Amino acid sequence: MNARRALVVTRPQQQAAQWLQRLQAAGVQALALPLLAIEPVAQTPLLAESWQALSQQRMAMFVSPNAVAAFFAARPAGAAWPAQVWAAGTGPGTAAALRAHGVPLELVVCPEQPPFESEALWALLQAQSWAGQRVLIACGDGGRGWFADTLRQAGAVVNRLQVYSRRAPSWAEPERQVLACVLAQPGGHCWWFSSSQAVAHLSALAPGTQWGSHVALASHGRIAGQARRCGFGLVLEVPPLLPDVVAALAALPRG
Repeated sequence: MNARRALVVTRPQQQAAQWLQRLQAAGVQALALPLLAIEPVAQTPLLAESWQALSQQRMAMFVSPNAVAAFFAARPAGAAWPAQVWAAGTGPGTAAALRAHGVPLELVVCPEQPPFESEALWALLQAQSWAGQRVLIACGDGGRGWFADTLRQAGAVVNRLQVYSRRAPSWAEPERQVLACVLAQPGGHCWWFSSSQAVAHLSALAPGTQWGSHVALASHGRIAGQARRCGFGLVLEVPPLLPDVVAALAALPRG
Protein backbone atom coordinates (compact mmCIF):
# COMPACT_ATOMS: atom_id res chain seq x y z
CA MET A 1 0.00 0.00 0.00
CA ASN A 2 1.27 3.47 -0.84
CA ALA A 3 2.43 5.60 2.04
CA ARG A 4 0.07 8.35 3.12
CA ARG A 5 0.95 11.88 2.09
CA ALA A 6 2.22 14.30 4.72
CA LEU A 7 -0.30 17.05 5.45
CA VAL A 8 0.95 20.63 5.17
CA VAL A 9 -0.98 22.69 7.75
CA THR A 10 -1.17 26.33 6.65
CA ARG A 11 -3.12 27.83 9.55
CA PRO A 12 -1.62 30.63 11.69
CA GLN A 13 1.23 29.46 13.89
CA GLN A 14 -0.62 28.80 17.15
CA GLN A 15 -3.52 26.98 15.47
CA ALA A 16 -1.11 25.05 13.25
CA ALA A 17 0.77 23.80 16.31
CA GLN A 18 -2.48 22.64 17.93
CA TRP A 19 -3.54 20.81 14.79
CA LEU A 20 -0.14 19.17 14.45
CA GLN A 21 -0.53 17.65 17.91
CA ARG A 22 -3.99 16.31 17.09
CA LEU A 23 -2.96 14.97 13.68
CA GLN A 24 0.16 13.28 14.98
CA ALA A 25 -1.87 11.69 17.79
CA ALA A 26 -4.12 10.29 15.05
CA GLY A 27 -1.12 8.79 13.28
CA VAL A 28 -0.90 11.41 10.54
CA GLN A 29 2.43 12.79 9.40
CA ALA A 30 2.01 16.57 9.35
CA LEU A 31 4.14 19.67 9.15
CA ALA A 32 3.36 23.33 9.74
CA LEU A 33 3.85 26.03 7.15
CA PRO A 34 1.78 29.02 8.34
CA LEU A 35 0.52 31.15 5.47
CA LEU A 36 -1.19 33.74 7.66
CA ALA A 37 0.21 35.84 10.48
CA ILE A 38 -2.23 37.21 13.05
CA GLU A 39 -1.60 40.47 14.88
CA PRO A 40 -4.02 41.53 17.64
CA VAL A 41 -4.89 45.21 17.63
CA ALA A 42 -3.51 47.41 20.37
CA GLN A 43 -5.51 47.62 23.59
CA THR A 44 -7.54 50.62 22.45
CA PRO A 45 -10.25 52.45 24.44
CA LEU A 46 -12.75 51.14 21.87
CA LEU A 47 -11.89 47.55 22.78
CA ALA A 48 -12.20 48.28 26.49
CA GLU A 49 -15.53 50.03 25.91
CA SER A 50 -16.80 46.99 24.02
CA TRP A 51 -16.23 44.85 27.09
CA GLN A 52 -17.98 47.42 29.29
CA ALA A 53 -20.98 47.45 26.95
CA LEU A 54 -21.07 43.69 26.42
CA SER A 55 -24.04 43.19 28.74
CA GLN A 56 -26.09 45.50 26.50
CA GLN A 57 -25.67 43.20 23.50
CA ARG A 58 -28.03 40.43 22.50
CA MET A 59 -25.15 38.59 20.89
CA ALA A 60 -21.43 38.80 20.19
CA MET A 61 -20.30 36.99 17.06
CA PHE A 62 -16.68 35.93 16.56
CA VAL A 63 -15.46 35.25 13.03
CA SER A 64 -12.66 32.87 14.10
CA PRO A 65 -10.72 31.51 17.10
CA ASN A 66 -8.28 34.37 16.51
CA ALA A 67 -11.09 36.85 17.10
CA VAL A 68 -11.95 35.08 20.36
CA ALA A 69 -8.33 35.18 21.56
CA ALA A 70 -7.88 38.85 20.69
CA PHE A 71 -11.17 39.94 22.26
CA PHE A 72 -10.67 38.00 25.48
CA ALA A 73 -7.11 39.29 25.81
CA ALA A 74 -8.73 42.64 26.65
CA ARG A 75 -11.15 41.22 29.22
CA PRO A 76 -11.07 43.24 32.45
CA ALA A 77 -9.81 41.34 35.47
CA GLY A 78 -12.57 39.32 37.06
CA ALA A 79 -15.12 40.01 34.31
CA ALA A 80 -17.50 37.15 33.57
CA TRP A 81 -19.43 36.60 30.37
CA PRO A 82 -22.90 38.19 30.75
CA ALA A 83 -25.54 35.57 31.38
CA GLN A 84 -28.01 36.79 28.77
CA VAL A 85 -25.59 37.35 25.87
CA TRP A 86 -25.13 34.75 23.16
CA ALA A 87 -21.63 34.08 21.86
CA ALA A 88 -21.74 32.95 18.25
CA GLY A 89 -19.34 31.59 15.66
CA THR A 90 -19.34 29.65 12.43
CA GLY A 91 -17.23 26.63 13.29
CA PRO A 92 -16.15 24.14 15.95
CA GLY A 93 -12.80 25.85 16.50
CA THR A 94 -14.49 29.09 17.48
CA ALA A 95 -16.97 27.26 19.68
CA ALA A 96 -14.14 25.46 21.48
CA ALA A 97 -12.25 28.73 21.97
CA LEU A 98 -15.32 30.39 23.49
CA ARG A 99 -15.83 27.52 25.92
CA ALA A 100 -12.13 27.57 26.82
CA HIS A 101 -12.49 31.24 27.76
CA GLY A 102 -15.34 30.50 30.12
CA VAL A 103 -18.44 31.17 28.02
CA PRO A 104 -21.16 28.79 29.27
CA LEU A 105 -22.04 26.05 26.82
CA GLU A 106 -25.71 27.05 26.72
CA LEU A 107 -24.77 30.52 25.43
CA VAL A 108 -22.52 29.31 22.59
CA VAL A 109 -24.30 29.27 19.21
CA CYS A 110 -22.41 27.60 16.36
CA PRO A 111 -23.31 25.16 13.59
CA GLU A 112 -22.56 21.63 14.73
CA GLN A 113 -22.40 20.14 11.25
CA PRO A 114 -20.84 21.41 8.03
CA PRO A 115 -20.98 23.68 6.20
CA PHE A 116 -19.34 25.92 8.79
CA GLU A 117 -20.19 29.34 7.40
CA SER A 118 -22.15 32.49 8.12
CA GLU A 119 -25.19 31.24 6.23
CA ALA A 120 -25.36 28.14 8.44
CA LEU A 121 -25.09 30.28 11.57
CA TRP A 122 -27.87 32.55 10.35
CA ALA A 123 -30.09 29.52 9.81
CA LEU A 124 -29.86 28.92 13.58
CA LEU A 125 -30.73 32.54 14.38
CA GLN A 126 -33.18 33.78 11.78
CA ALA A 127 -36.30 32.69 13.67
CA GLN A 128 -35.44 35.15 16.45
CA SER A 129 -36.67 38.74 16.40
CA TRP A 130 -33.68 41.00 15.78
CA ALA A 131 -35.47 44.34 15.51
CA GLY A 132 -33.59 46.80 17.73
CA GLN A 133 -31.27 44.12 19.11
CA ARG A 134 -27.62 45.05 19.52
CA VAL A 135 -24.96 42.74 18.06
CA LEU A 136 -21.18 42.96 18.29
CA ILE A 137 -19.09 41.28 15.59
CA ALA A 138 -15.44 40.74 16.56
CA CYS A 139 -13.46 40.33 13.37
CA GLY A 140 -10.21 40.87 11.51
CA ASP A 141 -9.48 43.32 8.75
CA GLY A 142 -11.39 42.66 5.56
CA GLY A 143 -13.50 39.56 5.25
CA ARG A 144 -17.12 39.10 4.21
CA GLY A 145 -19.79 41.51 5.37
CA TRP A 146 -22.70 39.17 4.63
CA PHE A 147 -23.56 38.31 8.23
CA ALA A 148 -23.53 41.93 9.40
CA ASP A 149 -25.61 43.01 6.40
CA THR A 150 -28.12 40.23 7.00
CA LEU A 151 -28.54 41.19 10.65
CA ARG A 152 -29.03 44.85 9.73
CA GLN A 153 -31.69 43.87 7.21
CA ALA A 154 -33.43 42.02 10.05
CA GLY A 155 -33.41 45.23 12.10
CA ALA A 156 -30.42 44.64 14.37
CA VAL A 157 -27.98 47.36 15.40
CA VAL A 158 -24.61 45.92 14.41
CA ASN A 159 -21.15 47.05 15.48
CA ARG A 160 -18.17 45.49 13.70
CA LEU A 161 -15.07 45.65 15.90
CA GLN A 162 -11.68 44.83 14.40
CA VAL A 163 -9.69 42.94 17.01
CA TYR A 164 -6.86 41.58 14.84
CA SER A 165 -5.24 41.99 11.46
CA ARG A 166 -4.03 39.38 8.98
CA ARG A 167 -0.87 39.62 6.94
CA ALA A 168 1.53 37.45 5.02
CA PRO A 169 3.90 35.44 7.24
CA SER A 170 7.51 36.37 7.82
CA TRP A 171 9.38 33.13 7.24
CA ALA A 172 12.78 32.14 8.57
CA GLU A 173 15.05 29.47 7.11
CA PRO A 174 13.13 26.48 8.60
CA GLU A 175 9.91 27.53 6.87
CA ARG A 176 11.71 28.12 3.58
CA GLN A 177 13.19 24.62 3.84
CA VAL A 178 9.74 23.14 4.40
CA LEU A 179 8.45 24.91 1.30
CA ALA A 180 11.41 23.70 -0.75
CA CYS A 181 10.79 20.12 0.39
CA VAL A 182 7.09 20.24 -0.49
CA LEU A 183 7.76 21.80 -3.89
CA ALA A 184 10.38 19.14 -4.65
CA GLN A 185 8.09 16.26 -3.61
CA PRO A 186 4.48 17.19 -4.44
CA GLY A 187 3.47 13.53 -4.59
CA GLY A 188 4.41 13.04 -0.96
CA HIS A 189 2.47 15.99 0.42
CA CYS A 190 -1.01 17.45 0.59
CA TRP A 191 -1.75 21.11 1.32
CA TRP A 192 -4.53 21.94 3.75
CA PHE A 193 -6.08 25.39 3.36
CA SER A 194 -8.53 27.08 5.71
CA SER A 195 -8.30 30.56 4.18
CA SER A 196 -8.46 31.98 0.66
CA GLN A 197 -5.95 34.59 1.77
CA ALA A 198 -3.51 31.81 2.67
CA VAL A 199 -3.72 30.47 -0.88
CA ALA A 200 -2.98 33.93 -2.24
CA HIS A 201 0.00 34.29 0.10
CA LEU A 202 1.40 30.96 -1.07
CA SER A 203 1.23 32.11 -4.68
CA ALA A 204 3.13 35.27 -3.75
CA LEU A 205 5.72 33.38 -1.68
CA ALA A 206 6.41 30.84 -4.42
CA PRO A 207 6.10 32.90 -7.63
CA GLY A 208 6.23 31.00 -10.88
CA THR A 209 5.41 27.64 -9.30
CA GLN A 210 3.29 25.31 -11.40
CA TRP A 211 0.77 23.76 -9.00
CA GLY A 212 -0.74 21.19 -11.33
CA SER A 213 0.97 18.25 -9.60
CA HIS A 214 -0.03 19.43 -6.12
CA VAL A 215 -3.04 18.27 -4.12
CA ALA A 216 -5.00 20.33 -1.60
CA LEU A 217 -7.77 19.96 0.94
CA ALA A 218 -9.90 23.06 1.52
CA SER A 219 -12.27 23.69 4.40
CA HIS A 220 -14.83 25.64 2.33
CA GLY A 221 -16.01 25.94 -1.24
CA ARG A 222 -14.72 29.50 -1.61
CA ILE A 223 -11.27 28.38 -0.49
CA ALA A 224 -11.38 25.40 -2.84
CA GLY A 225 -12.24 27.74 -5.69
CA GLN A 226 -9.25 29.94 -4.89
CA ALA A 227 -6.94 26.91 -4.90
CA ARG A 228 -8.29 25.77 -8.26
CA ARG A 229 -7.78 29.24 -9.73
CA CYS A 230 -4.22 29.09 -8.41
CA GLY A 231 -3.74 25.95 -10.53
CA PHE A 232 -3.82 23.07 -8.03
CA GLY A 233 -4.34 19.81 -9.90
CA LEU A 234 -6.69 18.23 -7.35
CA VAL A 235 -8.66 20.13 -4.71
CA LEU A 236 -11.10 18.43 -2.32
CA GLU A 237 -13.50 20.29 -0.06
CA VAL A 238 -13.29 18.73 3.43
CA PRO A 239 -14.88 19.96 6.70
CA PRO A 240 -12.31 21.16 9.26
CA LEU A 241 -12.98 18.18 11.54
CA LEU A 242 -10.20 15.79 12.48
CA PRO A 243 -11.92 12.55 11.36
CA ASP A 244 -12.87 14.08 8.00
CA VAL A 245 -9.39 15.43 7.35
CA VAL A 246 -7.74 12.13 8.31
CA ALA A 247 -10.14 10.14 6.11
CA ALA A 248 -9.69 12.44 3.11
CA LEU A 249 -5.92 12.29 3.43
CA ALA A 250 -5.93 8.49 3.69
CA ALA A 251 -8.04 8.20 0.52
CA LEU A 252 -5.59 10.20 -1.61
CA PRO A 253 -3.26 8.29 -3.92
CA ARG A 254 0.43 8.94 -3.56
CA GLY A 255 1.66 10.82 -6.57
